[in-house]
Amino acid sequence: MSSRCFKRCSRRTLQTFALAFCFIGFYAIFSAPKPATMHPKGHKGMMAGAFIGNIVDNDTDPFALYKNFGRKDWHDYESMKRDALRQGLGEGGKPVVVAISEFKKLRDDLYRINGYDAYISDLIALNRSVKDIRHSGCKNMVYLEKLPTVGVVFPFYNEHNSTLLRSVYSVINRSPKDIMREIILVDDGSTKAFLKEPLEEFLKKAGLNHIVKVIRTEKREGLIRARQRGARHITADVIVFLDAHSEVNYNWLPPLVEPIALDYKMVVCPFIDVIDCNTYEYRAQDEGGRGSFDWEFNYKRLPLTEDNKKNPTRPFHSPVMAGGYFAISRKWFWELGGYDEGLEIWGGEQYELSFKVWQCHGTMVDAPCSRVGHIYRCKYIPFSNPGIGDFISRNYRRVAEVWMDEYAKFLYKRRPPLLTVDFGMIFVVKYNGDLSEQKAIRRRLKCKSFDWFMKKIAFDQEKFYPAIEPEDSAEGELRNVAANKCVDTDFKNAEKKFGLRKCVSDDPTNHGEQNLRLTFWHDVRLQTRTMCFDVSVSVNKAPIVLFSCHGMQGNQHFKYLPDKQQMYHPISDLCMDCDVEQGEIFMNPCDSERRSQKWTWTKINLQLIQQRNKKIK
Repeated sequence: MSSRCFKRCSRRTLQTFALAFCFIGFYAIFSAPKPATMHPKGHKGMMAGAFIGNIVDNDTDPFALYKNFGRKDWHDYESMKRDALRQGLGEGGKPVVVAISEFKKLRDDLYRINGYDAYISDLIALNRSVKDIRHSGCKNMVYLEKLPTVGVVFPFYNEHNSTLLRSVYSVINRSPKDIMREIILVDDGSTKAFLKEPLEEFLKKAGLNHIVKVIRTEKREGLIRARQRGARHITADVIVFLDAHSEVNYNWLPPLVEPIALDYKMVVCPFIDVIDCNTYEYRAQDEGGRGSFDWEFNYKRLPLTEDNKKNPTRPFHSPVMAGGYFAISRKWFWELGGYDEGLEIWGGEQYELSFKVWQCHGTMVDAPCSRVGHIYRCKYIPFSNPGIGDFISRNYRRVAEVWMDEYAKFLYKRRPPLLTVDFGMIFVVKYNGDLSEQKAIRRRLKCKSFDWFMKKIAFDQEKFYPAIEPEDSAEGELRNVAANKCVDTDFKNAEKKFGLRKCVSDDPTNHGEQNLRLTFWHDVRLQTRTMCFDVSVSVNKAPIVLFSCHGMQGNQHFKYLPDKQQMYHPISDLCMDCDVEQGEIFMNPCDSERRSQKWTWTKINLQLIQQRNKKIK
């Protein structure tokens, strides 16, 4: 045999062995038994291997392989460049302002139906551009080059058509096609004609029906169970919940999903921006805060830690989510049992899920580089009472009984009616006050105590929202010396001004709102509502408005100076003043000689005031 033939035959023999080895290897891989993931509906479904872009099903960490991937820039620069060139109403997230007289009746009608100016919405393109208001550091961030697939759930009830569709388009246009698998629109019993067959026809004609699916409840179920219904239809690795009146910002998805790829028990919330309900302007709300609650179960914010402030692009721990916007791995969501289906309509679900995540060995963060705009309804609340009684109190009671342990008593002390409410369900008979399923989840997952949550996660909550509220510095009527009249907030809503009226103690026929408190937080609160005096500008005759109390001083910080009888606002360096004749209240430069700046309280604790005034400047 020639040496040439020997080499050729040897090469063929080696190739044959190599092919046989590969065949055996692939056979071993694909014939080996694999654990199946149980989908919510009960059928078995395998997640594909990470090497083809999806996650590997794993009992401990379904995203384990993602940690080995490199990183890349996920920005869609071509799309961003096209957006920058767009012209038209509302482009770049700019406000749209039209004459009040223009179609006034139509606009008023749409306001009443939707709670926002839907007429303005109809003037704006469905695929409009928005302003990129991310921190500059976010624009240079790189993320894992392989990320889990994503499905978005939009629950809606009688949402205005252009606002709903703009929400959908924003997700499609600003999400990487590699990972955006599906969008589920959950129609929770809507009655508007467009939201029926015409909606599905629109999606079909627009070529969106391959990614957008509409599912419908048989009757009005409420926001909580509508989200749960949508989650059951998600096949992607990560579920993202959004409200149906929102617009996502640029490159919003990679920073929202990457923490989950690194830890499947991570829940990630975006920064929530504001879409103005009157003009559809897209603007920042703030630069972040850690979610929390007060002991009446009002959602509150805790200040960022110093470490958070030093790293403005890094996700940070947050004790409680706002509720409407978050991402969670499908595996983790169903391990937690999803939402408690004993909760009705809306209210309390953000506490239930937040406590459950933290206490059951998960983590929750806010991602500053992921931003989503939200329309906060104004002027009208368009939804009628569902006629099932005090469902919010029932929800709160269920959450407290399952998750809050001995701390529930502090909630009940602030809201005594919770103790008498039946925390069962009206709609679903099987729950009927039964908490056994939720308590079984807590036992199965070996969840931690609420005391652990308060001390390790909401560690500074007691400083801002103490369970046992300290004594007030002053309370009762706040009477102006010059006018001999009292501050009367007149049951007004947030961001409204108020003035002076005849004091209720002088005229019992006056049924105003004059019972105020100067609190441990150094703010002026209404006795029966969690609303505070708020001053946002430092000018002569600066207006004082009502705003939801946040307990972090700033615009709401007031000090009573007993020797001068003045209400001093440190951040503006102004004092509360009034127009004696007109009864108007405002802030002016401090002048201890002006009687219009002198105020007295019905009841005052001078020792407490002096201590607290010294303690905080």
